[in-house]
Amino acid sequence: MLRYVYASDLNDFPKLARTMFRDRADQFKTRLGWDVSVDPEGYERDEYDDLNPLYVIWEEPDGSHGGSMRFLPTTGRTMVNEHFGDLISGPIKSPLIWECTRFCLTRGAGGHVAAALMLGGGEIMQNFGVEHFVGVFDARMVRIYRMIGSSPEVLGSAGEGREQISVGLWHFDPGAADKVAERAGVPLERSRQWFDRAFGTQTAIKFARSA
Repeated sequence: MLRYVYASDLNDFPKLARTMFRDRADQFKTRLGWDVSVDPEGYERDEYDDLNPLYVIWEEPDGSHGGSMRFLPTTGRTMVNEHFGDLISGPIKSPLIWECTRFCLTRGAGGHVAAALMLGGGEIMQNFGVEHFVGVFDARMVRIYRMIGSSPEVLGSAGEGREQISVGLWHFDPGAADKVAERAGVPLERSRQWFDRAFGTQTAIKFARSA
């Protein structure tokens, strides 16, 4: 199932949090060789985890992490603006654009997990009045985005081949939602139930009206 958890509430889900940060270390440090910090507990965390981001997490039946993404409004500090500004024409700051980073899948995760995470991103867009996500991705993600029907508009890139890094912009496409839901194996009605369980229908209505 999908969980929507702010960093300030991660202590309510200790196993989910523990396995998420360890899976991030495994993916970004061990498998991809990124220059990221891993603490003595085996967790990969950075300064943006301290800004109370919203995590969308696929929770496995045993309560462990299957995949996740991290979201921050671009009205505050973001990785794109502070570390990848050379790939875009200027800072991206708007209440209608949120940054999505740390897309992570546990080893052996099925394709349905990536699609479910994209489905969760769509729920945020529809219910929080967000028009676009911006994020940094590497070349290996192009195939995954295409496979699940959620390819971004590329704003800028650096590097070649497997080493290419890009900044992309995603928008919600109602036509793609059915395809993503089918790939995830999650009916759209159930996806909305998971969102409402986290935030309540009144929260969704409030954000929709203020958009």
